[in-house]
Amino acid sequence: MNNEYLKTFITNALNEDVGDGDHSSQACIPAEAEGKVQLLVKETGVLAGVEVAFEVFRHLEPDIEITPILSDGTLVKPGDVAFTVKGKVLTLLKAERLVLNIMQRMSGIATQTRKYVKLLEGTNTKILDTRKTTPGMRLLEKEAVRIGGGQNHRMGLYDMIMLKDNHVDFAGGIEKAIKTTHEYLKKLGKSLKIEIEVRNMDELHQVLKVGGVDRIMLDNFDPQTTREAVKLIDGKYETESSGGITKETIRSYAECGVDYISVGALTHHIRSLDMSLKAI
Repeated sequence: MNNEYLKTFITNALNEDVGDGDHSSQACIPAEAEGKVQLLVKETGVLAGVEVAFEVFRHLEPDIEITPILSDGTLVKPGDVAFTVKGKVLTLLKAERLVLNIMQRMSGIATQTRKYVKLLEGTNTKILDTRKTTPGMRLLEKEAVRIGGGQNHRMGLYDMIMLKDNHVDFAGGIEKAIKTTHEYLKKLGKSLKIEIEVRNMDELHQVLKVGGVDRIMLDNFDPQTTREAVKLIDGKYETESSGGITKETIRSYAECGVDYISVGALTHHIRSLDMSLKAI
């Protein structure tokens, strides 16, 4: 993970939470007091955010004593202890909420991702995330997807060309959208992969006629039409299924032979994993 991003994220998150001071703690805890806490897991799932949590503690107290017990990606159950931390009590209390917010959400995403990944075992299809992420937390949430066994789609608008329905419509059609995209990249001297979304078989035929893309997204296709599309594409381009795919239907799409299935629910519709940071 980008260190500068993480440093800025932690600084902003602490500023948002702490403001001009943790007055609840400062009012009753001596500045020199030291203590120890443990991260207690209270629900079954996939642990994520451990390394990020350590950076939060070190940001507040560089010499803080951290004892790792479980690592990111570990399947955990109620009663498991992920790590212990010993340091100034004011540091531990100041970090508590941020550490839990990060780890609970990241673990929820990793747990959700692992469930989707297991549904595709035995196929060659990979699970992708989307840009449906919490503003300011995208890199953390996409890291959680990787921890859960999924793969990252583009990180943002800057690292991949993705021509969706609105791009095609505003550009004046598929052929114009693809051709002007190549002209744009050539003018800027950029080399970015190009993905284009198709809404039906007619649009797929248009893309195959024009060419010039790396991946074709089959948007809101049913399994039968997806199978037909994959057969027609015949390995010339990467394929991705997206739109309205659920846990109940996802394997039927994978069995059509698509390379990727993108699932917004990995980061968009998740439930945080329950855990607590308790004094020892």
